Amino acid sequence: MKIGILETGNPPERLAANYPTYGRMVADLVGPGHAYTHYPVLDGVLPADASVEDAYLVTGSPAGVYEPLPWIAALVAFLRSVPATTPLVGICFGHQVMAAAFGGRVAKSEKGWGLGLHTYAVHERAPWMDDATDIAVPAIHQDQVLEKPPGARTLAGNAFTPHGVLAYDERRALSFQVHPEFTADYATALIAGHRPEVPHVPAIHETALASLTRPGDGPRLGGWIRRFLETGT
Repeated sequence: MKIGILETGNPPERLAANYPTYGRMVADLVGPGHAYTHYPVLDGVLPADASVEDAYLVTGSPAGVYEPLPWIAALVAFLRSVPATTPLVGICFGHQVMAAAFGGRVAKSEKGWGLGLHTYAVHERAPWMDDATDIAVPAIHQDQVLEKPPGARTLAGNAFTPHGVLAYDERRALSFQVHPEFTADYATALIAGHRPEVPHVPAIHETALASLTRPGDGPRLGGWIRRFLETGT
């Protein structure tokens, strides 16, 4: 399968020398056996035609989908041009920009930042999922999907992030607010040095870092994504 990875962000400069790009992390999550082409969307690069790839993955980004950046508007237009039969998967920002492109609402949450290993309860089991009743995966986000798009179903979530995993009825699309592509060491390094404009409450920050010492389900979600891409269901 030819998979286009739409790269909308990368590790911060302080970590870039020691970790792969977000596009590489996503490709490693899905695994071998596919031909990956990386598109640096941040630099204004998108496929000339949505039909050139068999599937698309949208990475995470520090940007907000509501920001008036030309590359975000171009990405939204591109996502809307992807045929409904072409598999489309979004992670974190990818989850949010897909929701925004297809009629949902994304904004900063009044609950603040979601940090650390977040556990979502599985509400609905799709054919490409296994028998997990909950999933625990690294998260770092303040923005989230506040209203899901028409025709989208919430497969998993929690009180902090109700729409944590979305699947779409009218297109082959799937998205996750969490970061299954992040290893525990990368998530720890990222969150440890994260310094937003409004500082994290120290106790919350420390709890988030401690949570990342527990085993996570990133590889399990990688299997879900592979089956979603490969089985057509």
